[in-house]
Amino acid sequence: MREKRVAKLIGIATHQESKGPITTHERIWVSRESGLQGDFQGAKNRSKQVTILSQKSWQQACSEVNAEIDWTERRANLLVDDMNFDESMIGQQVQIGSVLLEITCETDPCKRMEALQPGLKGALTPNWRGGARCKVLREGEIQLGDKVQLLKRF
Repeated sequence: MREKRVAKLIGIATHQESKGPITTHERIWVSRESGLQGDFQGAKNRSKQVTILSQKSWQQACSEVNAEIDWTERRANLLVDDMNFDESMIGQQVQIGSVLLEITCETDPCKRMEALQPGLKGALTPNWRGGARCKVLREGEIQLGDKVQLLKRF
């Protein structure tokens, strides 16, 4: 399950439209209304505003298909260095800097992953390797290097 409760934010990315170009950031504003500033996905569905990807899980999936693919190709918003996600985490809160998110569901791998590399969609499917979707509970600015902490349930 989860060995570690604290990780580090090592990537921030947005895209202004579906299938549009990815922009990476060193810091970004995260709002309750629209998720990451400038990202098209945040305003569409408030329960799925922000996507988080584990670097460890991404690397495992890429290794299984013998490919080195930049994490931004996954089209996730945030990359954390060492935090795995699973179904038991639905409803769990994640704090990144001063921002507070709630995990709402898995980020299912799409057919675009298969187009990137045959077998990648399948390699991302087990154990929530494709990441988690979150809603924003508390807004603020986040930046690379921020501590990412899974908060204890009460």
